[in-house]
Amino acid sequence: MKKVLSAVLTIVMVMTLFAGCGKSDTPATTAPATESPATEAPAATEAATETAAAETAAELKTVEPGKLIMSTNATFPPYEMIADDGSFEGIDVEIAGAIAAKLGLELVVDDMDFSAALLAVQQGKSDIVMAGVSVTEDRLLVMNFSDSYATGVQTVIVKEGSDVTMDNLGEKMIGCQKGTTGYIYASDSPENGGYGEDHVTAFDNGASAVQALLNGQVDCVIIDDAPAQEFVSANPGLTTLEGAWVEEQYAIGLNKDNAGLLDAVNQALAELTADGTIQSIIDKYISAK
Repeated sequence: MKKVLSAVLTIVMVMTLFAGCGKSDTPATTAPATESPATEAPAATEAATETAAAETAAELKTVEPGKLIMSTNATFPPYEMIADDGSFEGIDVEIAGAIAAKLGLELVVDDMDFSAALLAVQQGKSDIVMAGVSVTEDRLLVMNFSDSYATGVQTVIVKEGSDVTMDNLGEKMIGCQKGTTGYIYASDSPENGGYGEDHVTAFDNGASAVQALLNGQVDCVIIDDAPAQEFVSANPGLTTLEGAWVEEQYAIGLNKDNAGLLDAVNQALAELTADGTIQSIIDKYISAK
């Protein structure tokens, strides 16, 4: 395992990259824009802010004027999931809503397969992709990425009493969500720090991978820590190995030909980080340990 962690972390450190993450029949829906923490401000200031946002929106190039379309895979709690009423919720959804509000745009969430979500922004079918997306060398060739907004830790889920350890993963069958960095790293050749494709099975989403673990089809599942804890909590008999398999940084993916939107998103992220909005959204879904 030391070999795997060393290889993966070296890739992440050298590239200074940010790192992460099925198919849903849920149609694209409009999600309410999340506002920054409210403060009392004079009417004139509020009007000026609204005017500035409207001017920003008018200057931005988006797939649909006045809208910020976010492609995602809403099976990645607590970053994106479908609420009981059919709406979308989660860290990424609220952060995207806050960014949309800053830019004077209406957020529209389009749920699809993870790989399709990445492809949508490349093909100009969505403005941004957020689904616990990390940056890899290959992804940098086909899309731009914003500044990082959250840290992701990849964790190994096993059955309680399992003999799987961080050191013998290469001898086991591993389940991962297809298209994620967990799958990319784990399925790479042993020479590159992975375990080889013969030791990794790809699933449409994390839930399918976890079900395969419960059914005995795989020995463990590598997935980001936040959803891992959700899956363990919902499935008695599962636990996680101690320690991180790898740490990564999440970022927002955008089309390579839309530098103006990239700059605007980064500016909004900086402001939302400075005023505490980003951290408050993360804290709402992930309790401090």
